[in-house]
Amino acid sequence: MNSKFFDLKKEKQDRMINAALKIFAIQGYRHGSTDDIVREAAVSKGLLFHYFGSKLGVYCFIYDYSVRFMNLELRSTVNSGETELFAVMKQIECARMHAMKGYPYMQQFLNRSLSEDSYEALASVETKRSTLEETYAGIDAQIDYAALPEGVDGLKLRKMLDFTIKGLMTERFQEASFQPEMLYEEICDYLDMTRTIVYRR
Repeated sequence: MNSKFFDLKKEKQDRMINAALKIFAIQGYRHGSTDDIVREAAVSKGLLFHYFGSKLGVYCFIYDYSVRFMNLELRSTVNSGETELFAVMKQIECARMHAMKGYPYMQQFLNRSLSEDSYEALASVETKRSTLEETYAGIDAQIDYAALPEGVDGLKLRKMLDFTIKGLMTERFQEASFQPEMLYEEICDYLDMTRTIVYRR
């Protein structure tokens, strides 16, 4: 990656980043094309290759950029002293919302990267993947699952909530009127409803 990319105006940088995030989030690495990226970003293919060299170069850059950006959001938003499951999950979603305000497809891209079927793409980001995983593992470790009502399997509950959130995100992204704030509010509604059910037992 050519470091002079960061000499470009921020608006142009973000256009190219958001275009790549969108194409790879929707189509994956194998089917995502640089033609689609430059069309979405309204830049020339020559310019894209000047800064990133290849499709793999674009993918590696936006993966690294996404991991760094999301790590910063998580570390600045999630309170390290919070131990209650639902409160922590709201803070995680708040961090994701902040990221999606500037980069709407960032979380979808990161979700898609977990099921990427291209060995080339997987191998190229293998070392970077662990940094975000470590951040999430650290956040998860602070949750006091033992504080949940007796008979509630905290890990299964967390998994169910994660699936719900991913499903909501996928559903909302299919709508042209997607707004990160509205998605966050909807996720919080589901978390609040589930918390009420769990603690009524």
